[in-house]
Amino acid sequence: MQGEVLVNSRGPKSGFRKTILLRRQLRKNTTEAEKIFWSKVARRQFYNLKFRKQHGIGNYIVDFYCSEKKFIVEIDGDTHAENDGRKKDEIRSKYLLSLGYNIVRYNNHDIINNIEGVFEDLKEKLILL
Repeated sequence: MQGEVLVNSRGPKSGFRKTILLRRQLRKNTTEAEKIFWSKVARRQFYNLKFRKQHGIGNYIVDFYCSEKKFIVEIDGDTHAENDGRKKDEIRSKYLLSLGYNIVRYNNHDIINNIEGVFEDLKEKLILL
């Protein structure tokens, strides 16, 4: 059922069964921008914070998630710039924000061409939490 969220003592169930196969597939088929970002945050390389990739929260899958900061990083490709993509992102973001998550979005172009700037911005955002 669309919009159904399983909740446990930690909030929406992160391993919601409906998304398990898709999350596995997304982890295997990452974009170039996601590979670059992951290479900088995997194994606690960024301020000793643990990030997960293609993490499920309720019915949604987020690109990268840091549970220690309740922080989500989304890397947006071209489909997110279209009207339908923006509307879906807005609905999803509203839901995640209502649960107390912090969200930041970067586009593929910035990750690929300005990774230093992205991580400077990310550092500034995480300091505020």
